[in-house]
Amino acid sequence: MYTSRITGIGHYVPDNIVTNKDLEQFMETSDEWIQERTGIKERRWIDPKSDDMPSTMGVKAARQAIENAGLTPDDIDFIVFATLSPDYYFPGPGVQVQDLLGVKEIGALDVRNQCSGFVYGLSVADQFVKTGMYKNVLVIGSEYHSGGLEKSTRGRGVTVIFGDGAGAVVLSRSEDNQKGILSTHLHSEGKHAKELALIGPATNRWVDQIMEENDPDDTSYYPYMNGNFVFKHAVTRFGQVIHEALQTNGFQTSDIDMLIPHQANLRISQFIQKQMGLADENVYNNIMRYGNTTAASIPIALSEAYQEGKIKDGNLVCLAAFGSGFTWASALIRW
Repeated sequence: MYTSRITGIGHYVPDNIVTNKDLEQFMETSDEWIQERTGIKERRWIDPKSDDMPSTMGVKAARQAIENAGLTPDDIDFIVFATLSPDYYFPGPGVQVQDLLGVKEIGALDVRNQCSGFVYGLSVADQFVKTGMYKNVLVIGSEYHSGGLEKSTRGRGVTVIFGDGAGAVVLSRSEDNQKGILSTHLHSEGKHAKELALIGPATNRWVDQIMEENDPDDTSYYPYMNGNFVFKHAVTRFGQVIHEALQTNGFQTSDIDMLIPHQANLRISQFIQKQMGLADENVYNNIMRYGNTTAASIPIALSEAYQEGKIKDGNLVCLAAFGSGFTWASALIRW
């Protein structure tokens, strides 16, 4: 079997910056309240007048990643696109990326694992490359949250957290078995699905039914999150899946050069960092600038950390995520 390595990386975020002070204009909140609970100072929200969508943002990040890999779009053999906010209900944005990149009729797969989506997508791509089926796989995480948030005091518990953006990597075949993705670990616990979910509209509750009910108190078409419940599960599952990756490969927490957790809440990341005894320079967080960008959060953070020289050749890098589903996942990489 071959080894798969990340050979290219890139990210894109909208130009429009929305600060906590900006949110005070249309909901009862404060910069202090938001930072204390989440660590977020600002986020990027798409300007509705722009052409940014999950697919187009994904392509912008993808072009960076492809160029960074020293490849052209025609070198890509397969696309994996992770998102909870596709341009359309169907089809998924993977096929849009194929079209926008102007490449041959390669396969495109959409992954719907929300906050864990990018790591799930990376794991899928890893299998395709390792078995020799594909040589270069493009993996994208892209989200457009801001258009579907309840921008009011009632919805502030969710709205203040989420931002828009995209990140991408190129995963390529390698015969160097000392570097690349060492292992990936995927889990789910569906009994908690409704604790972090968007219930409707959906196939069991279509738009016409919602309109017929005409209930002004109906919030089913906005994201719902049981914050404390999710937090308690997140800090447990994060630790478990990181240790699983380390133990599988014979490492200890002290061997981690860079941990990139899903940017759900700075308090979760800080809890995990303290629990594992990692120094500040061994954990990368950017939630204070972008908020939670769900499937895009890990590739955006990974791209920034790499660009800032915080990930170097030979480093042991761990990616870990937890979110809606519940799903959680990790990937251990020798850079």
